Amino acid sequence: MEQRRIGKNGPLVSAMGLGCMGMSMGYGLGDDAQSMKVIHRAMDLGVTLIDTADMYGWGHNETLIGKAIKAQRHKITLATKMGFARRDKGGTLDYGIDGSPAYVKEACDASLKRLGVEVIDLYYLHRVDPKTPIEDSIGAMADLVKAGKIRHIGLSEVKPSTIRRAAKVHTIAAVQTEYALWERYPENEIIPTCQALGIGFIAYSPLGRGFLTGEISDVSTLSPEDFRPMLPRFQGENFVANQKLVLKLKKMAEVKQCSLSQLALAWILTQAEGIIPIPGTKRIQHLENNINALNIKLSQEDLDKLESIFPMNVAKGNKYPKAFDCEA
Repeated sequence: MEQRRIGKNGPLVSAMGLGCMGMSMGYGLGDDAQSMKVIHRAMDLGVTLIDTADMYGWGHNETLIGKAIKAQRHKITLATKMGFARRDKGGTLDYGIDGSPAYVKEACDASLKRLGVEVIDLYYLHRVDPKTPIEDSIGAMADLVKAGKIRHIGLSEVKPSTIRRAAKVHTIAAVQTEYALWERYPENEIIPTCQALGIGFIAYSPLGRGFLTGEISDVSTLSPEDFRPMLPRFQGENFVANQKLVLKLKKMAEVKQCSLSQLALAWILTQAEGIIPIPGTKRIQHLENNINALNIKLSQEDLDKLESIFPMNVAKGNKYPKAFDCEA
């Protein structure tokens, strides 16, 4: 598989990674046996970047990933995240964001144990803690690098100013943010900031949480455990308007003789050499379809057509409900 380096000084990984959140939460009930097969198939196909987080199933996903990659750990660039915290307060679960130095180190030790590894290749601050200066959070992560517990530091959903502040404390290997045809906000400042600082850019939800695949025609058919009906773009008039964009994408995919997913992923892969998408899936068929996007070549005419369908800010509705939006 084609390889891309994460930033100027980060590891060399497959040009497309595998996001694993959906195997443990977010998109309905998971199937561990099936998820293991997907991860193994991904590795067989040359995927070397595996992305998880401690809050995906609150430890379940890290445990699953650890078991799945154990025999081939040396081939994998393992990425996980911390920052979301869940604590038991007298029988009541309390959720929040914690980037304090003490919690950063506590969370890392817990992730290492669940993953069954001695070192994490890429460790992200999942969200910035508004109560803790970014310098303090990154300083604690830098201590983890010195201790040999992590190799590279990443940030998720952060403002350009925060990226620059963090980079003054320690080299930042990657910034991870939602990026897709209908979510092009990072092009304004985030991607240029990363490129200027030699930081890699990891695109999560590159298929619009499944919306851009064309397979979601009615949100009422999603399982009760699926959180997408909570997202503004999947609701009411927004859903109807966004479906019209997908229909245009479908027509273009038919002409190109590829799937909608392949077209959407090929577009991301064309934007810049250092951008690496990490589409997630629980199905081998979808995994193989996504990886074949690497074989799709887009002409300037194709790119212009996609630009006309998906100009900046064309999607109706915010990507998250207001309460979920915590970029800092």
